[in-house]
Amino acid sequence: MIRVLIVDDEILVRSGLRMILEATGDIAVVGEACDGADAVGAAVRLHPDVVLMDVRMPGMDGLTAAAKIGVLPRAPKVIMLTTFDLDEYVHLALRAGAVGFLLKDTPPRDFAAAVRTVAAGNAMLAPTVTKRLISSFAEKGPSKSEAARKRLNVLTYRERQVLRAVARGLSNAEIGRELTMSEATVKAHVSHSLAKLGLANRVQAAVLVHDAGLIPG
Repeated sequence: MIRVLIVDDEILVRSGLRMILEATGDIAVVGEACDGADAVGAAVRLHPDVVLMDVRMPGMDGLTAAAKIGVLPRAPKVIMLTTFDLDEYVHLALRAGAVGFLLKDTPPRDFAAAVRTVAAGNAMLAPTVTKRLISSFAEKGPSKSEAARKRLNVLTYRERQVLRAVARGLSNAEIGRELTMSEATVKAHVSHSLAKLGLANRVQAAVLVHDAGLIPG
């Protein structure tokens, strides 16, 4: 059972998400919070696997809370919720450790799919959304590109291939088919790469690959 914490200042949003997720049978909503401070406390107490969190809330916002949750022991995966397609704050959330974002008008079945995906740790989010987001917010300029390329030099050729595929929004299974390797091998390459680069998740790795100019914008 995947344990989920829902964070939003609107009770109707929280109630709607709870109904959607608990109808799946394999996802349990273990708690709700109305702002970032409550979310951090609930994450400590409840040990969720995934946190669905609004970007904009009174008091402590979702960005600050995502950063605080990201440094917890056994930190849950954080998905930011927003009403804006390219919210100006979303890139800050990604760099704070969130695994991605969903629009609040996302079809119900896609909320559950996203929760399962990030809980499994084997994909980011919908490639069409994630690629556009990363392309928009990757750092620009030759100095940033050069610095990003130097960071990637610690990787093997195969690890670089895998991260380029990650940055294109492919899942582990899709990367395995494309590069002719098992899904377990892909997952191992991703894990080793993140450790070498000091990154928290696949989205941060994808941003770095885009910063390096290795994926067409």
